Amino acid sequence: MARDSEDPGLLGWEMPEELRALRDVVRRFMTNEVRPAEEQLPADSFQFPEQVLTELRDKARALGLWCIQSPEVHGGAGLSLLGQVVVAEEAAKCRMGAYIPAGGAFGYDPPNVIFKGNADQIARYAEPCIRNGDKTFVAISEPSGGSDPARAIRTRAVRDGDHYVLNGTKVWITGAGQSKWGVVFARTGEPGERGGITSFIVDIDTPGLTAEPIDVIRSYSPYQLTFEDCRVPVANRLGEEGQGFALAEDWLVHQRVPYSATCIGTAQAALDVALDWARDRETFGKKLADHQAIQWMLADSEVDLRAARMLVYQAAWRAERGENIKLDASVAKLFASEAANRVVDRCVQILGGMGVAKELPLERWFRETRIKRIGEGPSEVHRMVIARDLIRNGSREVD
Repeated sequence: MARDSEDPGLLGWEMPEELRALRDVVRRFMTNEVRPAEEQLPADSFQFPEQVLTELRDKARALGLWCIQSPEVHGGAGLSLLGQVVVAEEAAKCRMGAYIPAGGAFGYDPPNVIFKGNADQIARYAEPCIRNGDKTFVAISEPSGGSDPARAIRTRAVRDGDHYVLNGTKVWITGAGQSKWGVVFARTGEPGERGGITSFIVDIDTPGLTAEPIDVIRSYSPYQLTFEDCRVPVANRLGEEGQGFALAEDWLVHQRVPYSATCIGTAQAALDVALDWARDRETFGKKLADHQAIQWMLADSEVDLRAARMLVYQAAWRAERGENIKLDASVAKLFASEAANRVVDRCVQILGGMGVAKELPLERWFRETRIKRIGEGPSEVHRMVIARDLIRNGSREVD
């Protein structure tokens, strides 16, 4: 049985009553609606049949759980970052939730940078996406590297009258094959210039754009996007030319916090499975839970989860106060993704052969959480961000 996570331990910070209520609503929805529907699907499914998904989405809308990150004025739930964290943690406690929380039942938020576009762009792209729950994509990473966009982005956008002509390749682009449009970051200036990157809204059916799936260890493939003389209207440029790097950074920083919360939710679900197994399974004349080796794995997992939860909620809490959370987001993402890997790995070990059987979700969570250490910035990049801040500003006290 899952335990409450209502107090992340922020030196007396307690989850407000409205967030507890939100958590309980999401938990009931996952328990009563999503997981029973998911149990009818093959183990590696990453989406519900259309009719089932429509029914789940209708119920989610009725509960106010629709496109939780998007502003209310444009049709979303408009949850704060703390609210997003609460929903993300609970929504990840299902078989496919390690990668697609709630299986898309809550719709798919467009990338937050679209709301920094003009009114026409929001009306043409963001609002229909929210209304229909459509997927979108964000294309930053390239074969030359994805963690240093200021230098690695080589896809070029050249102005030609009232269009830009894009040429280049993007890789590891999540959801591109199922999306109608996405935000693409391309170089309009010189290599290495942060101010030389511009962002564009690109329709997936634009002539010259092709999308090919890339097989990876999870059941859901990312895509390679190839741009060959792909003409994008100037009207689809997001912001001014050269502002793309700042937009990308804003998207990444705020996306990392709920992303980290999904790591916690999946790891918590795995630990709950392992606890039930350890309590019931007998080996060498006693319960598995009575063996010290198992107890230590369970204890270490609980410590990992408590620490990860505190860091993730702390980052969201600071965002509520209007603080710059670039460093906090990196700390939370680094620790939560690595802690989730440790927890799920221990849980697989506790279950032994059943831990890698598709009958249970642990082996899928093991594959999915491994990707979490790469997505939204690999661990090494976050360590670099943290170290640079530490060297520049010194160690920070808790405040």
